[in-house]
Amino acid sequence: MDREGEGILLAVDEAGVLRRTVTDGDLRRAVLASLGEQATLAQLPAREPLTVHASADAAQARQLMEQHRISHVPVVDDAGRPVDLIHSRELAARIWLSSPHLGEEETAFVEEAFRTNWIAPLGPHVDAFEQEVAAATGMGHAAALSSGTAAIHLGLLLLGVQPGDTVFCSALTFVGSCNPILYCGAKPVFIDSEPGSWNMSPAALERAFEWAKRENRMPRCVVLVNLYGQSADMDALLPICRRHGVKVLEDAAESLGASWRGRPSGSFGDAAILSFNGNKIITTSGGGMLLSNDAALVARARKLSTQAREPAPHYEHREVGFNYRMSNVLAGIGRGQLKVLPDRVQRRREIFEAYRDALADLPDIGWMPEPQGSHSTRWLTCLVLRGEAAARRRDEVLRRLERHAIEARPVWKPMQLQPLYADAPFFPHAQGHDVSAALFDAGLCLPSGSNMTPAQLERVIVHLREALRASRAIA
Repeated sequence: MDREGEGILLAVDEAGVLRRTVTDGDLRRAVLASLGEQATLAQLPAREPLTVHASADAAQARQLMEQHRISHVPVVDDAGRPVDLIHSRELAARIWLSSPHLGEEETAFVEEAFRTNWIAPLGPHVDAFEQEVAAATGMGHAAALSSGTAAIHLGLLLLGVQPGDTVFCSALTFVGSCNPILYCGAKPVFIDSEPGSWNMSPAALERAFEWAKRENRMPRCVVLVNLYGQSADMDALLPICRRHGVKVLEDAAESLGASWRGRPSGSFGDAAILSFNGNKIITTSGGGMLLSNDAALVARARKLSTQAREPAPHYEHREVGFNYRMSNVLAGIGRGQLKVLPDRVQRRREIFEAYRDALADLPDIGWMPEPQGSHSTRWLTCLVLRGEAAARRRDEVLRRLERHAIEARPVWKPMQLQPLYADAPFFPHAQGHDVSAALFDAGLCLPSGSNMTPAQLERVIVHLREALRASRAIA
């Protein structure tokens, strides 16, 4: 018990079936009962082991621990053989996929907002945050908004998307990238990923344009997503769009701080958007940004995002607007966060390298590639399992991590597989080769927050290795 440091021993019979547990409390009681050092486990008072089945989750284990005031619960399979051990200390210290990482810089800006009573939407922090984000991305102008989804909605409207229009969009993304297409009354067409970056496939985009030309459905706009902190191949994708005279809305919600051939993510589209949701590399709790080099476009975005109010002493409205503006308080948080963006990127890249180094001896793992010319933030560390039963193995790994209060998730479920978009056209990377569906089947996103401690990272790695080892029995 001292050597393993678990605080518990599992006693099994010849068939490996768990017969009892032994804790340091049992040993103390044995000493008080005057049992000598040569006593056997059979001389201890008989006690049926408290266990949970392998299908149980962390909540069931926690309930059993609280009910019986114990700090360990063995996990057993159908035959009663122990396959895992859950500690109460782990359940009390959940590790999140990507939690907010706040520091001291934000406090000063927020305190200033309270001190000056600039609490309501708009204010000096909003103006400054817009200028600072525009400078950081190399774009001329920015409008601070309530969410990345709001920014996509306004971006589509301002790039001319109207009811009945066609809009191309990356298939492997969060639904917030494409729901605004429906807000506009337009019709989405989804473009698959390519294996080299997991971002939009140039080959699929070419075939989508050929189809659109034949069907007289040329898109008004292409929503080009930069996935999991990594820029798409702008050198290949932008010329295709330009050749067809179609505008590009760059969805850089997940990629602030990344670059493509030295140029910042969020600086390539006719307009671009960022997200400052709570799980992003920097956060304002909730918020987004619309970027463009077109000053008139951004000025109109600001107007539409404040209910399209006309410049009059009273409330005058001539068109439909939206309540999409960011508050001065949240912008203050964003200003503080932006100051530490390089540190956040560096830490997330370090976390990715730690995972890759720790699992380098496992042959059945593929990591999200970083193509030459791309500098990813590694916003999330993503891998894909290979080989037989990879999808079922991935699900088993997720279950095992969750039992230890470690949040991990599958790769995004692509839009062509979503019931909401079942009727939308989809163009795979190649005939019979749906890259995004395959990534979803066996892909896994690991805890990647820049505020993870070395001990937390080691805890994830230990349980991940064990989960991957155990999952091989499925194949």
